[in-house]
Amino acid sequence: MIEHFHLVATMAIIVGTIGLYSLDRFPIEAVSLAALGMLLVLFGAFPFTVEGGRPLPIEDMLAGFSSPALVTVLALLIVGQGLFATDALEGVTNRIGQFYGANPRLLIIMILATCGMTSAFLNNTPVVVIFIPVLASLAARFRLPPYQIFMPLSFITILGGMTTMIGSSTNLIAAGIASREGVNLGFFDITGMGAILAGAGAVYVLFVMPRIFTRERSQKRFEQESAGTQFLGEVVLLGESRYVGERARSGFFPVLTPMSLHALVRDEKVLLPPYDDGLTLQPGDRLQMTGTRKGFMDLLAKGEISLAAPPDGTLPTSERRVGAHYHLAEAVITPGSLFEGRTVRFSGIQQRFNIAIFGVRRKSRMARTPFSQLRFEAGDTLLIGGREDDLRAMRGNHDILLLEHSAESVPPRDKALLASGIFAAIVILSATGITPMVVNAVTGALLMILFGCLTLQQAARAFDRQIYLLVGASIAMATALQATGGAQLIAEGIVALGGGSSAWLMIVMLFVGVSILTNVLSNNAAVALFIPIGLSMARQIGAPPEAFAAAVIYAANCSFATPIGYQTNLMVMGPGHYSFGDFIRAGVPLIVLLTVVFALTAPWYYGL
Repeated sequence: MIEHFHLVATMAIIVGTIGLYSLDRFPIEAVSLAALGMLLVLFGAFPFTVEGGRPLPIEDMLAGFSSPALVTVLALLIVGQGLFATDALEGVTNRIGQFYGANPRLLIIMILATCGMTSAFLNNTPVVVIFIPVLASLAARFRLPPYQIFMPLSFITILGGMTTMIGSSTNLIAAGIASREGVNLGFFDITGMGAILAGAGAVYVLFVMPRIFTRERSQKRFEQESAGTQFLGEVVLLGESRYVGERARSGFFPVLTPMSLHALVRDEKVLLPPYDDGLTLQPGDRLQMTGTRKGFMDLLAKGEISLAAPPDGTLPTSERRVGAHYHLAEAVITPGSLFEGRTVRFSGIQQRFNIAIFGVRRKSRMARTPFSQLRFEAGDTLLIGGREDDLRAMRGNHDILLLEHSAESVPPRDKALLASGIFAAIVILSATGITPMVVNAVTGALLMILFGCLTLQQAARAFDRQIYLLVGASIAMATALQATGGAQLIAEGIVALGGGSSAWLMIVMLFVGVSILTNVLSNNAAVALFIPIGLSMARQIGAPPEAFAAAVIYAANCSFATPIGYQTNLMVMGPGHYSFGDFIRAGVPLIVLLTVVFALTAPWYYGL
């Protein structure tokens, strides 16, 4: 027992860690750190000797934190944040929405199907990189739950990648190992069975999986994120505004949607709806409107609200410009505040903190008076704008309570084209292989920050510590499993279960074994371990070795049950707000489905 101490302890740590991940009762960061700590103590306090008589280096256990795959994912998260921060994809999503707005779910299905077919000829990762921001924008535009979109994106690209030899780097590695064993696999040799498996999996991913995530917890979270509370604010029409010259229709101004016109102030006269159809908007008109925080942010980003003459009627104490450092936030007038009873214009809030007030929200109905003359009441929530430093200076003030979690930068849309160019360069260079993806991703993230597409604080928020610790701990577990012989032991046990019986049973057992291990080890490690084993099994029972090599490739791509199973799973974990258990809940049925389809069709397809 002592000689197998490291093996038994490693297996116990891995099983316990995966069990805790799946329960979702403890933070992923805590479980990952606990697993990593136990492995370091195990192999540090009790050195394990590997081939050559040297102890397993502790550096190998920590290699996951410098993994190129991990660095790539984190850098791409920052690049994606740059696209969102500049609203770079708004034009694309608006045009798509004009054509498919009547049925957005059908649009999502079409996009996902396109991703699956594209990933057959292009590496999965660039495909996911391209479509994450597009789908995120569409989800926000049509108010679709993101948790029903992003995991299907990852899974559909993995399915598409198993249909050709270049669909995944795993396939190419498997083909290289097989060729050294005397078995040559051509470009389309895995296409037939791969298309059958991908087709069956696509039906599940597109039509069944979204229903798995309609649980009450996720739905409540989505509704909380989607629901927008209404603020009352005022916009002064500038001469260059796109709204100048717009005419009322049926008593209203539909061009202002999604904002709702509360009153129009012209020449100190308050005009109330419904309006005469001959009335047109003119420069200098003050539009008192109600809308969500996002609505006011869009007006700011598009230059409809001038920071040189904000709607609160004050003049700024210093020059203001919309950009990554200019934030919108919310603040509450506290009971007994010295600002209570004062008007928006003469409250002194703007001059004291060098901010602008763009809107006010209160529970009771507000009078239709000019916005600058509105008097504050205790409990009013203000929509304010200012630079990060100015907002930070409001901390600790007892008269107005800053809701710091609400601070969000106004999209610098003048940087949108630049952000799109950086993103396009990353995709093109990665897809063509001119430079490694990790180099492209890190350089792109750096350029996003240097050119002002996003701030360092925004980049830091895009950094996902869950993914960082999850990958680091998982690679440590995989290293320990391979070094102690645990992976080899599992592989030999699967072969023994087959008992050297029929070719059909052996190839199905091989498929099951690889599909399990590929969710714990990396895909590449799974094929490196099982291709020789599979070819040996085929030769022992006189079955076609190409069939067993293909079975390993298909099963190695079944990395659906854990976020650490494949790089694209990690990439969608943040945008979709998934937990470890979500992947088990949605991925295990897909693996079972593919196993059943393979078991039923492989004997016919390969003549076993």
